[in-house]
Amino acid sequence: MLLLWQVANSYDQKPYHRIMMQTWGAKVHPSPSDLTEAGRKILESDPTSPGILGIAISEVVEVAARNEDTKYCLGSVLNHVLLHQTVIGEECIKQMEDLSETPDLIIECTGGGSNFAGLSFPFIREKLKGNISPVIRAVETSACPSLTKGVYAYDFGDTARFTPLMQMHTLGHDFIPDPIHASGLRYHGMVPLISHFYDQGFMEAISIPQVECFQGAIQFARAEGIIPAPEPTHAIAATIREAL
Repeated sequence: MLLLWQVANSYDQKPYHRIMMQTWGAKVHPSPSDLTEAGRKILESDPTSPGILGIAISEVVEVAARNEDTKYCLGSVLNHVLLHQTVIGEECIKQMEDLSETPDLIIECTGGGSNFAGLSFPFIREKLKGNISPVIRAVETSACPSLTKGVYAYDFGDTARFTPLMQMHTLGHDFIPDPIHASGLRYHGMVPLISHFYDQGFMEAISIPQVECFQGAIQFARAEGIIPAPEPTHAIAATIREAL
């Protein structure tokens, strides 16, 4: 059986995600849970903790470490994840070429950083080559602004400090943000490569609060007929700001 730990606020806010995973045979636990030492410590200090990706990572790493037949590979935040994500930006560059257009601004939401890197890194490559010169803008949630409010330091990738130390922009591995709907952006740190690019001035970052993002999402849905997920509403809100 596939065991999954889903961040508690997502477990409660998005029951249909959980039902899909259960339909495909997974057993889904809210995180923090009482099934791991890492989860129990969090629940002892805050029985109603909404969780965060860092806690879920701690629980899964703990389970993997105590079972010889289990391995764990992080799906975001680490540099090795970013390469296969760049298909997003490569496709976008090709689409712009087909339109004979050159973008002057690239906007993407960012939490741990894998989707942002997927879109932006191919454009940063072309920018470093001198082929184009777009502004690269990351958009964070104001509830968890690791780039705009965090410090650039070595920190753990999870709450229980199981992972190696990583040099990244971080709010602290024990930081727990408000339980906003954009749960995919609720992570305390930023992937090291993006942190490095930001520190070197190759990109910029802003943060936007949830209500403004939802207002942008409604405007976008009524104009385009597409209801966006909570995470990309941050990019939509930033685009509306730019247009105005």
